[in-house]
Amino acid sequence: MALTRDFKHTVVERVKRDPAFAKTLLDEAATLFLNGESHAARLILRDLVNAAVGFKELATQTAKPAKSLHRMLSKKGNPSMDNLAAILKVVRRKLGVDLQARSQSGMRSNRNSRSSRLDERVVLRRAHRII
Repeated sequence: MALTRDFKHTVVERVKRDPAFAKTLLDEAATLFLNGESHAARLILRDLVNAAVGFKELATQTAKPAKSLHRMLSKKGNPSMDNLAAILKVVRRKLGVDLQARSQSGMRSNRNSRSSRLDERVVLRRAHRII
């Protein structure tokens, strides 16, 4: 018998028992969106919605059909900014988190994109700790 578990099941359990993990997933999704990596951001956000809110509840709170929300957060999804904002609002409220994006003072233009991403992620994580 294999000693493996379904990844999605593991994420759901971890989010339910570890609020910091849920906030880190939201932080990662927001950081990826800000850095133009929307594909990965949608998939992380989908897992977070499944674990923290549920698509049925998300559909109720956003007044969007659950099937449409599933499509928006799928591998080939393409949510509008309005829909994405509505989804993030529900997830943020559920987790009790406020996201803030600020540019880092003194960031040099010759830094590579990975370094810039890490700087932006640090700012977003600091915003989580404020709340």
